[in-house]
This record gives sequence, structure tokens and C-alpha cells, in this order.
Amino acid sequence: MINQNQINMEPNSKNKQLNRKNLTWLQEQSVELKISLLQNHLSICQIMINELLEEEVKQKAGNRYSREKPYDGRYSRWGFNPGSVRIGDQKLKIEVPRLYDKEKDKNTMLHRYEDLKQLPEPTEQLIKGVQLGLSMRDYAKVIDHLGEGFGMSKSSISRSFTDRTEEKLKEFENRSLNHLQVIALFIDGKYLSKEQIIICMGVTLQGEKIPLGFVQAATENSEPIKDMLCNLKERGLTWEEGLLCVIDGSKGIRKAIEESFGDKAVVQRCQWHKQENILKYIPEKDHSAVKRKYQQAISKESHMQAMESLKDISRDLEKINISAARSLEEGLEDILTLHRLGLNLDFSRSFATTNCIENLNSQIGKYLNKVKL
Repeated sequence: MINQNQINMEPNSKNKQLNRKNLTWLQEQSVELKISLLQNHLSICQIMINELLEEEVKQKAGNRYSREKPYDGRYSRWGFNPGSVRIGDQKLKIEVPRLYDKEKDKNTMLHRYEDLKQLPEPTEQLIKGVQLGLSMRDYAKVIDHLGEGFGMSKSSISRSFTDRTEEKLKEFENRSLNHLQVIALFIDGKYLSKEQIIICMGVTLQGEKIPLGFVQAATENSEPIKDMLCNLKERGLTWEEGLLCVIDGSKGIRKAIEESFGDKAVVQRCQWHKQENILKYIPEKDHSAVKRKYQQAISKESHMQAMESLKDISRDLEKINISAARSLEEGLEDILTLHRLGLNLDFSRSFATTNCIENLNSQIGKYLNKVKL
């Protein structure tokens, strides 16, 4: 690590670190100090900034203590002002040289400092930080080891994050889907900040999972979902050759699919959701037996075998709880869509439940919990 006394080359100066050091100073330091500085990129940035500002001062006011002055001595050095420059996702404290303009009888700002102030705000790095679990509250703690940088305020970070994510949202909602060979849609709802969000994820012929769109709605009503699906079609979603749509038991989602794609879409109801709906009606002591029979039924190779087994379970459930039996019978054909298509042996692991999109939902929750409205 760098010894503080190595950095503080001016004992009487209020500047305790690298606020006024330049490349000449760096060249004179030991190899150990140079290597240590390389581990702290903001310190190198500060030295470069000091060098840029000093060059402009020399161009206008000449070398310090020199009698040869450019512009007939119009400009004079006039101390320093505290300033800062944004580097990536942090602000860097600097000492900004002041120049006195005798012709205008006032201090003048350095053009290079104005240019440095226009460096872009944090974008991708900030978003990635939040995605990886860094909260807005903790962002200011991520600083350069030498203390030359200071994290931007929570409110400033939040504004930057809001502005950048708004741009990202527009890109996401307007991107073309023409190039994607989508063969299946997973559609599911999730509550975020007490708001119902319906999310649609596509699976391509190559097996790639791609979030396609979402809509904010009070409930899983068919109209907002239908609007979302129509938007996907307008952006180039390929559906004319058929789509497999995997959903939970939402009637609104089911209706929106039928009205948007007609007979070009087939619906696979989530087998796990169906099981959980049945179990909530029966005593806990019966859960293990019913789950075992249910799993054996949906594991049958043929559609006919699976259907007969499920009907047997329904008859058994009538003796325990009529509502549980009715829950199983409701949409019974839809939970065996893969069986009916002869695809259950190859694709039931991936397409018989909504687990695929549930993983996406959990990731969204993990990231957005770091952002406070």
C-alpha cells in the first residue's frame, strides 16, 4: 500500500493526497509507488487530469515564476478552486487552477475543465452494479482505495439509473423480433411493488430463452395481455406456423392467447400448478399419496394412459373432497397437451410447467428489490 507520507509531498499544503500531482511527479517516484498507484485507477486519472489542466494554464499564463508570459501577460495564476470530474460511476475530487484575465478584470474558467465536466454519466456499469446486487444506498461506498474518488449521492445515482433504464426500456419494447424463430411462449404474472406484471418469454427453435414483453395490469385480465401479444406480432413475432403456449391456470391469459393466435396456438397448462391447486383442498395427511399418484399419471407415455390415470385420481378425490376433484377436472385436457402431441417424453421437463419463466421472475425480483421507488 502507498504510505501517506509518500503522497503528501507538500507538508504545509491543505491537499493531503494527489490533488495537484502531475506526470512529472509520477515519473520521479519509486517503482513500488508506481505499481501501487496502478492498482488504483482513479489516482492515475487524477494525475492525468492535473496534467491536462496544467498544460492549459501554461499555454495562457506561462511556466510558474517565468518572466516570459504568453498573450503579453494577460493571464495570471490565481490559486485553486475545489472541483470534481465524473469518471465512470464515481466522482473524482480535483483542485482546479484559476486564471485571472487582466483584460476582462475577472477570473476565467479553464476550457479543458469544462470539457471534463461533460464526460458521460454512468450507464452500463451502474446498471450492471445494481443487477449484481449493489443497492443505491451502498453505491457511495464503492470508491478508489486511495480515497481520491467519492461515490455520487444516492439521489444522483437513482436519477442516473432511472434515466438510463428508461432508455433501455424503450429499446426493449421497440426491438424487432423478425429474426427470432420462436416456437413457444411462457406467459405468467408476477406482483412487483403491489402491481400485477404479466411477463412473456419466448423459446426459440435453437433453445434460447428470450424475454419478449410485459404489461402492467390490475389483474390477469385478457385485454391488457391481448394488447401485449398484439404488440409482439407487430414487432415481427413468428406465429403463423404454430406456437406452444405454457401458462398457469389463468383464464385471462388463456382467452388472450385464443383471441390473438386462434388455432395456431396450443396451450400447455402447468402441471405443477395443477397439483398445488388440488392439494390445497385436501388434508395434509393425504398430500403424499395424492402427489405420488398424480406424478405417476402425468409420467405415463401415452395420452390415453395418462388421461385414464388422472380420471382414476379424480374419482378417488371425490371421496375426500369434491372441490379437489373438480379442480383436477378443470382444464384436464390442457395439462396433457404434450402427451396429445406425442412430445411429452422429449419435452415435458422443459415445457410441462412454468418453471422456466418462474426462474426469470425470481431474477427480476432479486434485481428490483435493490431499487426503491
